[in-house]
Amino acid sequence: MSPSAGSGQQSATSLRVLTRTGEPAEIAEWAGGKGKNLHSLTAVGFRVPDWSVIGLDVFTEFARRSGLDTRLTALLAGAPRGGERRTSEEIAALIAGAPLDEDVTEAVRRAYEHVGGGLVAVRSSGADEDGAEHSFAGQFDSFLNVSGFDEVVAHVRRCWASAFSERSLHYRAQRALAPSAGGVAVIVQRMVPAERSGVLFTVDPTTGSTGRYVVSAVYGLGEGLVSGAVDADTVVLDAASGERLHAVVGDKQESYGAGTGPGCAIRPVAEADREVLSLSARDLARLHDVGTRVAGHYGAPQDIEWAIAGDTVWVLQSRPVTTPLAGSTATPSVPAEEARGELRIWDNSNIIESFSGIVSPLTYSFAADTYAKVYESYARALAVTPDQLREVQEWTPHLLGYFHGRVYYNLLHWYRMVRLAPLYRLNRRVLEKSLGVEESISDEAADALHPFTPRPGLRGRLNRLYRTLVFTRKFLTMRKSVDAFHRDFYRAYEVFNNVDYDALPGEETYRRFRRLQRELIEKWGPMQALDAAILLSVGLLALLTRRWLPGAPEWFTWAAASPGGDLESAEPVWALAELAALATADDEVRRLLEATSDEEAYQALREGGHTEVLAAVDAYIASYGYRSPDELKLEVPDLHEDPAGLFTMLRGALTGPATAAGRGGDADAYLDGRLRGPRRRVYELVRGKARGSLADRERLRFCRTRAFGAAKRMLRAMGRDLARAGALDAWDDVFLLRLEEVRGAYEGMLADAELRDLVALRRRHLADDGALRAPARFTTRGAAYWAGNLERGGWTAAAVRSGARELRGTPSCPGVAEGPAVVLDAPRDVGGGILLAYRTDPGWVTALPSASALVIERGSPLTHVAVVARELGIPTVVQVKNVTTEIRGGTRLRVDGAAGTVTVLDVPDVPVSVDAGTSTS
Repeated sequence: MSPSAGSGQQSATSLRVLTRTGEPAEIAEWAGGKGKNLHSLTAVGFRVPDWSVIGLDVFTEFARRSGLDTRLTALLAGAPRGGERRTSEEIAALIAGAPLDEDVTEAVRRAYEHVGGGLVAVRSSGADEDGAEHSFAGQFDSFLNVSGFDEVVAHVRRCWASAFSERSLHYRAQRALAPSAGGVAVIVQRMVPAERSGVLFTVDPTTGSTGRYVVSAVYGLGEGLVSGAVDADTVVLDAASGERLHAVVGDKQESYGAGTGPGCAIRPVAEADREVLSLSARDLARLHDVGTRVAGHYGAPQDIEWAIAGDTVWVLQSRPVTTPLAGSTATPSVPAEEARGELRIWDNSNIIESFSGIVSPLTYSFAADTYAKVYESYARALAVTPDQLREVQEWTPHLLGYFHGRVYYNLLHWYRMVRLAPLYRLNRRVLEKSLGVEESISDEAADALHPFTPRPGLRGRLNRLYRTLVFTRKFLTMRKSVDAFHRDFYRAYEVFNNVDYDALPGEETYRRFRRLQRELIEKWGPMQALDAAILLSVGLLALLTRRWLPGAPEWFTWAAASPGGDLESAEPVWALAELAALATADDEVRRLLEATSDEEAYQALREGGHTEVLAAVDAYIASYGYRSPDELKLEVPDLHEDPAGLFTMLRGALTGPATAAGRGGDADAYLDGRLRGPRRRVYELVRGKARGSLADRERLRFCRTRAFGAAKRMLRAMGRDLARAGALDAWDDVFLLRLEEVRGAYEGMLADAELRDLVALRRRHLADDGALRAPARFTTRGAAYWAGNLERGGWTAAAVRSGARELRGTPSCPGVAEGPAVVLDAPRDVGGGILLAYRTDPGWVTALPSASALVIERGSPLTHVAVVARELGIPTVVQVKNVTTEIRGGTRLRVDGAAGTVTVLDVPDVPVSVDAGTSTS
C-alpha cells in the first residue's frame, strides 16, 4: 500500500489521503467521524459513492507550514464568550489567504483523482463528528456539484474554515467542549445523479418509538430537503415488516440538481409528479432493508442520508441519533423499557411570565380551559374542516401541563398550533424566539408534527390553499379586526365588570361566569391570527435584516419592530409617574408614604385628609386595578381588592420615571446609513406590519388582563358562596379546586365531603412542592409522573452557584449600565440598581422607572416587560441562564444590552438583603 493511499505513513512530502483500503485504526485517527462511518459502511458492503479523505494531518501541516497554527491557537484561546462571529470571520479570512505548498496541493489532487475527477461533493469531517455523544450535525460545511481541481481546492479551504464557524464554536461552548485548532478532515466524494434523495430515521423522531421508521424524500438531490426549501414526502414504516403505516404527500414544487457551477440548480417539478409520492412500494422496501441493516451494523438507531439513482440505493452517510429531540428512544441513563410512550417536551419559556412559581389548581385549570377554547376557536376561524377540527380537539385541551404546582407549555402541541397558518418553517423559528425557547427540536421532528392528518393529492392542496387565503385575508385586515374586537370587547366587559358578585346568589354568579367564557373568552380565537401575523411579519423582518443588513447587531430587529408611539402597555408606567409626581409635590404626603407600611397607606391618606391624592389613587385603581404582579393568578388579589401593591410600586416611582428615549430612533438611524431606495421601502412596509401587529398585541393583552380580572372576581365570589353554604371550610379553599370541580359543585356532581378531601390533599402536596426547584425544560414519555420521568427531568431541592464571572443572554435593548444587582421575585423600588428577575409579568412594568438595566432569566425579546423596557430605553438582556442563581444581591455588574452580556465587576463579601431568592420559581 502506498503512503498516499492510507498506509499510515507520513513523510515530509507525503500527506495522508485515505480511501476504502485504509487500515481501520488509521481511518479512525485521521479521517474524522464522517469519514470513519463511510469506511465502515463501505467495508461491510453497502453501496457508497466512491470517496477519499484528505486527512486531519493535511490541515495540521497546512497550518504549520503557512504559519497559521500559532495564530489559530491564540485567536481561539482569546475569544470571549459571545465573540464567536468575529473570531470565525478572522479565521476564515486567514485560511482563505494562506498559501498552499506543493505537498498540500498534491494531497488534494490525489483525493480528487482517486474518485475519478468530474463532479464531486466536498464535505467536512470533524474529529468529533457523528459520534455517539456529540453529532455536530449541521455544524460543518459541505458543498455539492463541485467540478475542476481549482474549485475543489477552494472548497477544501471553505471546509477547513467551517471547523471554526460561528455555529460550530457556539456548539462547542454550549457543550463545554474546548475549542480545537485541529481543523477537520475533508471528504471528496463522487456525485451520483440522484433521481430521489432523502433521510431515513430508524426511530420515530416525534415519539422515539423504535417500532417505526420515518422516511423523508424529495426529487433530485437532498439539498432541498436539508435546507427546508422543499416540502418533502414523509412516510412512516413499520420497523419489523416494512409495511407502510402512514404517508404525507409533500408539495415538492422544486427539485435540486447539478448546474453549471458549484452548488445546485433548481428546477420545477411537473404537476403530476408533485401530487404523488416520490417513492414506489419497491423503493420503500429497499430503504427499509437498508435501514434495518445499517442500524444492525451500528447497533443503535441511525439517521441515514440516501439517494436513488437508476436501480441503486446509495448510502451517502449515516450518523447515530444522539438526543431525544432528534428522535432517540432513550437517553443514555434511561433504560429502553422506561422510555416507551409518546415523547412530550415541557418548557416554561414565556408561560412563566403569566404563571410564575407555585400556581393554584384553580388558576391552572382555568388557564388550560381558556387556552383550549381559544385555540379551538382559532382553528375554526381558519376554516379547518369538521373532521380536521375533531383532530385539533384532541390536543388543544393539553397545550399546558401542571407539575408540582408549576405550569409548563406542552411544546410539541404549540408547533402543531403554529402549523395551522402558512409558512410553518419560518413561523416555527420566530415562535421559538418569541417564547424564549432555548433549544430547538430537530427539523425532522418538527416537520413530522401536524395539527391534523394532512390530506394527500389535489384535495389536500386545495384545502391548504383555501386555508392560506383565509389567513392572508385576516393578515391583511388585522388592524380592522382588532379595532372591531376591541370595541365589542369593552362593550361586553362593562356588563360583566360593573356587578357586585358577592351580592348575587352563587348560582347566578356561576351562570354569569359561563356567559363570560362564551362571550369574552371563546370569541378570542380569531384574534390568535394576530399572533400568527406577528410571527410572520417579525420573521420576514428578521429575514430581510439577515439578507440586506448582514452586519446588523442582534438587538436591531427587535428595536426595528418596536411599536413606538403611545403603547397601551406603557400607560400604567406613565400613570404611576403622574401619581408619583402628585405625591412628591406635597411634602406631607411624601413623608406619609415613606413612613407608612403599604398595607396601611390607603387608610392613612384617608385619615390625613389628602383627598386629591386619594382620588388619584382611586382613579389609577379604576383604570389599571387588574394590572398588577401575578395578575393572571386567581389566588393573588388585584389592586381593587388589596391596594397595598399599588403603594409598593408607587414607592419605586417616587425616584422619577425613566427618561431615556425608546430604541426606534436607533433603528431609524442605523437604517438611514445602510438601506435606501426600493429595498428600504420594502423593509419599511414589512416593518410597519410588524410594529402594528406588536402594538395590537399589547392592546389585546390589556383586554386579556381585564377578562381574567372579571373571571377572578366571579370565582372568588363563588368561593365565598361555597364557604357560606358549608361546602368549604374557608372561602379561599376554592383555589385548591380545579375548575371542573367548581362546576361540579354547582351542577350537582360533587358532594361537600369530596371537596374538603380534595382541598386537604392538595394543600399538603403544594406545601411539599414549594421546596422543589423546577427545571426550565424537561421531557417525559408515557405517564409523566411515573417511570422516573420527573427525576430524570431535573427536579431538585436546591441550586448551586458555579462562580461564573460573565453570563450571556439574548440582547433585547442596547445600552450599557453599571450598578449593584437587585435580585427580586416581586416588583419594587430598585433605586437605580440593575433589576434581576427569574421571570416577569406585566405588573413588573412599574418597577422599570427606577432600574438602570433589566436582566431576565426566563423570557424573550417579545416578553411584555421587555417590549416596554425598549420603549423606555432601558438596557435589557433576556434568557440569561441561571442568572438569579449565579448573581447575589449587591454584586456590582456591567450590563451590555447590545452584546447580551452580564459581567461581574465586584462580589460583596455578604449578600445584601435585596437578594430575594428564587428557589421555588
